[in-house]
Amino acid sequence: MNTKTTIVAVASYFLILASCSAQKNKTKNLPYKNSTLPVEVRVNDLLGRMTLDEKISQMNMLSLKHIKYDDKGNISEKTLDSLFKGGSIGTLESPFIGVDIISKLSEASDNYLRNNTRLGIPAIQIAECLHGQLAFGATIFPQTIGQGSTWNPELIKKMGATIAQEASLSGVDQALSPIFDLSRDPRFGRAEETFGEDPYLVAEMGKAFVIGMQGDPEVTKTHIPDGKLMCTAKHYVAYSTPIAGINLGPNNIGPRELRDLHLYPFQKVIQEANIYSLMPAYNEVNGIPMHSNTYLMKDVLRNELGFTGYVFSDYEAIAMLNYFHKITEDAAATAISAIEAGVDLEAPKSFAYSELANLVKTGQVDIKLIDQAVSNILTVKFKTGLFDKPYKAPKKVSDLIHTEEAVNLAREIAEESIILLKNENSLLPLNANTLKSIAVVGPNAHQVQYGDYSYTKDNASGITILDGIEQYANNTIEVNYAKGCDIVGDDKSQIQAAVEAAEKSDVVVLVIGGTSSVLSGIGWGQDIPGDYPTSGEGFDRTTLTPPGVQPELIEAIYKTGKPIVLVMVHGRAYSIAWEKDHIPAIVEAWYPGEQGGTAVAKVLFGDVNPSGKLTVSVPKSVGHVPVFYNHKPSGRGFYRNPGSPEKPGRDYVFSSPDPLFPFGHGLSYTQFEYSDLQVQDTKLDMNGNLNLSIQLKNTGKVTGKEVVQVYFNDKISSVSTPVKVLKEFKKVELKPSETTTINFTIPINEFGLWDKDLKYVVEPGQFEIMIGSSAEDIRLNKTITIK
Repeated sequence: MNTKTTIVAVASYFLILASCSAQKNKTKNLPYKNSTLPVEVRVNDLLGRMTLDEKISQMNMLSLKHIKYDDKGNISEKTLDSLFKGGSIGTLESPFIGVDIISKLSEASDNYLRNNTRLGIPAIQIAECLHGQLAFGATIFPQTIGQGSTWNPELIKKMGATIAQEASLSGVDQALSPIFDLSRDPRFGRAEETFGEDPYLVAEMGKAFVIGMQGDPEVTKTHIPDGKLMCTAKHYVAYSTPIAGINLGPNNIGPRELRDLHLYPFQKVIQEANIYSLMPAYNEVNGIPMHSNTYLMKDVLRNELGFTGYVFSDYEAIAMLNYFHKITEDAAATAISAIEAGVDLEAPKSFAYSELANLVKTGQVDIKLIDQAVSNILTVKFKTGLFDKPYKAPKKVSDLIHTEEAVNLAREIAEESIILLKNENSLLPLNANTLKSIAVVGPNAHQVQYGDYSYTKDNASGITILDGIEQYANNTIEVNYAKGCDIVGDDKSQIQAAVEAAEKSDVVVLVIGGTSSVLSGIGWGQDIPGDYPTSGEGFDRTTLTPPGVQPELIEAIYKTGKPIVLVMVHGRAYSIAWEKDHIPAIVEAWYPGEQGGTAVAKVLFGDVNPSGKLTVSVPKSVGHVPVFYNHKPSGRGFYRNPGSPEKPGRDYVFSSPDPLFPFGHGLSYTQFEYSDLQVQDTKLDMNGNLNLSIQLKNTGKVTGKEVVQVYFNDKISSVSTPVKVLKEFKKVELKPSETTTINFTIPINEFGLWDKDLKYVVEPGQFEIMIGSSAEDIRLNKTITIK
């Protein structure tokens, strides 16, 4: 470069700097920059200053993964310019890497958008936070199905707050969590990502997650506090019950069931937790894909449910209208379909919304649709404080997260999520003082399993069940380990070693189960060689038995005659009819998070009394699906003459339609006595509350926690209603011989139905109130009248 060229280049550089400085000084006192003004005023002011292209850029997403470091180890300005091209963007994806690197990328991008773009509009940084931030170094909590099994909203609220604190430190603003889908078909791979099958339970657990992560609903009406994240309700709606259980499959569902079941949790989190964002589902409902479903996305979501946040598309879901659902002919038609349905932002990259500028100019899309979408996005940006709080990366985020408190919380949630399904002759808890040897066998005995949307499943990241038992035994009990077999495949060569380990041990802990893909997405991730994912997003099944040769391993260990504790580590309900008949003790651990091994060991040896309860009904076989508890009066057959192979019958010729294990089931090392059901008023006004109480006593010898469940049945109704509907629950801890009074208050509005005209009404009449330890273990009941 010659001297003249150099002088021109330097002069141009300083001219650009001066121009940016002048622009910054010019805009710093504008109304949208004024934090004392109402959000609506700031949004309208900013919207009025934006060009069409700037508006459309707010409706798109980029990824921080494209930002690189230069040769000196600094963030590359060149890659920032290449990514943003001098313009702002709606959202930024947080990459699946270490938290310290994420924080540096977050700071660099935030600084660029504030200072190197015309209007200085910051981006919303999104991250997956299903059971912990999806980043190396973050705390890994139990998978969602395990969270639900705690039946403890307060624990989940604490978890949400912890995840928010960790993720916000690395620059994350929005969690793509939690999930409000209902798990009513265990073939569906994403069953592990749900809280359970019941709409009330899902609503309560999901609300707790959101309130913990976003903040108190009274506060979040106006803003998101520091250290909190905005949440995303997904997947709207009826995504988790596709035809044949295949992910992304169509759902043909009646309007009454849609409202009774699938819309209910979304209504609750919108109206009672102020959720800021919502993600439509990939699927179609009655022939109309959700990302083009104007009725459900606008008429119902906005007008009926009152959602005021912004709609974030699922990844590639808008493009799928064209190449998967095949309802649009090209990108332009796809853009029209999605924007008219009310989808505000296209992720992860623009297939359709890049066409919007031309569509507006040619009159095919009304600018009012663009303005509304951008207004929705800008509103949450202002309410989360993005314009007023530039992000500054801590020196080292990894030193500030994964604290002792966070790890202890992960263990506590794991402990309360573990379910004791069977305990014949009180085999559990194991007595460490008399036990001389223990065999720990099975493909998941010495392998951490966290479920999908995890950044790793390296054993160095957590505690395996073998680790937990060895640490508990502390060299006082001989521990004999053998893998036995892989999770998938037909190799039986390792079974003999497991049999030998069992034969020389006093008792066997047999750890079976599945595995899920790590990192994220449909089929993405890194997996352990030989253990192909059997659960998670895009991994649906036609059978519900343990995969591979695990059934053969179980039978081989059973033939040794040794006492067996079967521990299941997996993401969906297994049909273990043979195991239920033959194995004395069965423990459901789901995917228990990084502290799972410690939690399981403490339950097995009695340091922790199991208190988890099933949030899904377990079918006897895949042919029994579905077996959800809240079925209609006609849902389990007419003849009531269940058959068996030895004695054929009707309804099912060779079986009963009942579940293998019912919803709400879970045993304890102690016993609880229910008594004295009191109803304040058995004749109730339509606008009041049902107030009731019971006495609960621990009649056993150890402290324990019981989940008291309240169900109701509308005895006579104008449309058919379920035999039972969960409407309240409380988890209570009692010492031996301790008695307590438990009070419940249920709004009468919760006893309503969608009538023949699809109007929600509470019909006068009699209702049976049922209180018990599971949907099939009802201890107390009373009839009330609503007039």
